[in-house]
Formats: sequence, structure tokens, C-alpha cells
Amino acid sequence: MSGYAVIIERSSTGYGAYTPELPGVGVVGDSIEEVERLIREAVTLHLESLREHGEPIPPPSAIATTLVEGPAA
Repeated sequence: MSGYAVIIERSSTGYGAYTPELPGVGVVGDSIEEVERLIREAVTLHLESLREHGEPIPPPSAIATTLVEGPAA
């Protein structure tokens, strides 16, 4: 199963999420759970809009994700 990669980043005021393969699709929220819900909705709406306007839909290329832990700052 493949899908669109989602990057979630923490900031000093909450969290943000975006999809590198779908430029312009990004959300912000107070929690990881909130941005996960919002990014799913945003991707769905974006793809629906592309279809409605006859624009090409980029094929998803993410197959799996890995989080690599680094040393504590």
C-alpha cells in the first residue's frame, strides 16, 4: 500500500503537518492528533479539487516511513 508522506513538526505554539508531494497542502493545530485529522481532511479535499478541475493528481510514492532518533539537544 502506498500513500502520500506526511511530515509533522512541533513548534513553540503547537504542531504543523504538510505533504511534500502535494505543494500547498499544510495544516496547523494544538496536538498531533488534531494535525493528523486535519491533514487527512486537507489531502482529501485537495485531491477532490484537482479531480473536479481536471488537473493531474500526483501519484503517491511513500511506501513506508521511518523516524530516526537523534541525540537530545
